[in-house]
Amino acid sequence: MDAITDAKVRPYRSVLYIPGSKERALDKARSLPVDAIIFDLEDAVTPDAKEAARDTLNAALSMGGYGDRMRIIRINGLDSPWGAGDVATLKDADCDAFLLPKVNSAADVQALADMLGNDMPIWAMIETPLGVLNALEIAAHPQLTGFVAGTNDLAKELNCRARADRLPMMLALQTMLMAARAHGVIAIDGVYNQYQDTDGLRAECEQGRDLGFDGKTLIHPAQIDVANECFSPSEAEIDLAKRQIEAFEEVERTGQGVAVVDGKIVENLHVETAKKILAMASSIASL
Repeated sequence: MDAITDAKVRPYRSVLYIPGSKERALDKARSLPVDAIIFDLEDAVTPDAKEAARDTLNAALSMGGYGDRMRIIRINGLDSPWGAGDVATLKDADCDAFLLPKVNSAADVQALADMLGNDMPIWAMIETPLGVLNALEIAAHPQLTGFVAGTNDLAKELNCRARADRLPMMLALQTMLMAARAHGVIAIDGVYNQYQDTDGLRAECEQGRDLGFDGKTLIHPAQIDVANECFSPSEAEIDLAKRQIEAFEEVERTGQGVAVVDGKIVENLHVETAKKILAMASSIASL
């Protein structure tokens, strides 16, 4: 049991967008209880501030202080006037990954990989119909390690209506999740726009967790606590995981019968899931 609970996995429960141009926001992010930060040079920065934002962000990352939070830089699209400059300025920055917007194919990922010229992990915004349809080939790229659902842009492209149950978005969300899981890629759910609506945020986080997402992208620090709670293993899940492992190990030790917990048979696949839950709980507890 100790080996199981001591295993370390990186949580991605809360992934907060921070404008790369705002020194105050960049400083505040050092103290926020988020698992990951997307330092945004795209939507959060106006055209006249984009070039200066590169240096502002580079200085903040060089200063450090972000602890174990994963640091992801979202650059502008490579087809924009700023994408190539973002890469040239920041390719050697102290970060963990680059996030490319509006990825339509694996060729887009390769274009960024060629420009980076190193083995920096690349994440992809899946926010176009073509990106959803090509999600499997995108996830298969050897440098691709994460997906972020760009649900606002995708809704615009689909011309779908906003619904609390996200039914019009469900095919796209599950398609990108399926592709991510096929290739061991992290999958982060899209943002919830009404940052003062805690109940709505909680419902969407719970839905995202039920679907299988690793966490939620956030637009405001007020959303952090809800996302962290919803994407953390619950006490009931932790308790069940421990009892499943114990029951299975007891059967293996004695070589008799089958493992049963709460009236349900426990097989090896359940034990694998249980171990992941305990590993995640251990990692969260150590933060």
